[in-house]
Amino acid sequence: MEFKDYYKILGVEKNATKEEISKAFRKLAVIYHPDKNPNNKAAEEKFKEITEAHEVLSDPEKRKKYDALGANWQQYQSGGRGFEDFFS
Repeated sequence: MEFKDYYKILGVEKNATKEEISKAFRKLAVIYHPDKNPNNKAAEEKFKEITEAHEVLSDPEKRKKYDALGANWQQYQSGGRGFEDFFS
């Protein structure tokens, strides 16, 4: 699986606040929303990507895991091993 840089996707810095992340998401969501881009698969995929980035970065626990584990963060999300297990 290719690493997705959620900060880059939303166009925010790694130290962005939750408010800055939400503002960037809303701005991009308006542009790429499927209702504004009917039958446009590229816009649909971009919308899914920014939604995923927002979901992770706006949740403090998911963001903490993402920041600590990078590309591997999702493996510890549902793989039976907890986030704490990674460091033990």
